[in-house]
Amino acid sequence: MEYKDPPFRITDDILILTSSIAETVGRLSVAGKETPPLLLRRENRIRSIYSSLAIERNSLTLDQVTAVLEGKRVLGPPKDIKEVQNAYEIYDRLETLDPYSVDDLLSAHNIMTRDLVQESGMFRTRPVGVVDRSGNIIHFGTLPAQIPALINGLLAWTRDSSLPILIKSCVFHYEFELIHPFSDGNGRVGRLWHSLLLSRWNRLFAWLPIESIIHDRQEEYYRAFNESNDAGESTAFIRFMLSAIEDALEETLENDLLPGEREEHRWKRIRSFLLSHPNIRNSDIRSMFDVSAATANRILSSFCASGMLRRIRDGKTWAYEIDTGEE
Repeated sequence: MEYKDPPFRITDDILILTSSIAETVGRLSVAGKETPPLLLRRENRIRSIYSSLAIERNSLTLDQVTAVLEGKRVLGPPKDIKEVQNAYEIYDRLETLDPYSVDDLLSAHNIMTRDLVQESGMFRTRPVGVVDRSGNIIHFGTLPAQIPALINGLLAWTRDSSLPILIKSCVFHYEFELIHPFSDGNGRVGRLWHSLLLSRWNRLFAWLPIESIIHDRQEEYYRAFNESNDAGESTAFIRFMLSAIEDALEETLENDLLPGEREEHRWKRIRSFLLSHPNIRNSDIRSMFDVSAATANRILSSFCASGMLRRIRDGKTWAYEIDTGEE
């Protein structure tokens, strides 16, 4: 089966997000933060593994995942413990993988699913349906006979396209899940490969816990995938993933900023959120910045006072939207 170029549109908000991410990556590079301290690297990697597995219903807590990786005894389902061990092994090999190699992709799947699935390290041989968290079928995967050609074509397109890797990696992630090449582990491998592709652009993405942002915004993750399915193109998914990447970067910067800089970066994250949402609430701010309700209210009030946001009624609660100056 011949591979056709994946359909998507580069919209204004995608361009804004791409430019903002590139600017932030540049600032981190100038500051020498492509490779964080060893302890932070380990913490971020554990967060990435915990979050990616939690999306797939792994029951272990972050503390339990940490304990497993420290060699401690953990009371939990053996399957979930094995998933953690396998994931850590392949994430630890991230820098040795060729992001455009089918053999490396199969090898990564083999390590990720070792002793967990029958068809480990090989493309699936049976038809499958992709389900959401509620068990609803949202997409039927590609027929098994077509998988090798489509994966080879997708990897070649990702390697050869002249588009920025920020956009190409998001397209790859969506198309990979759409093909659904494995009997199990597609989500874990897809998120791993997204980070791998970005890490070849800038090393900081080998350590940036994008998966934790996806986990925090899991319903949006599936909604963006469904929206792209309905539209027959990956535009909505690209927009979501870029906003998740920007959130992960801004979270990394947050602790090192002076008060004035922090306000600027908080506004960028809020603006990014509002590109795909009609408004933002106190609960969104609490989750985004890991702050109390009172602090979230102060953040929102300050942006209202500066004329950047305005407060509106949304049902029985207050919400906030961009203040355009129009009534």
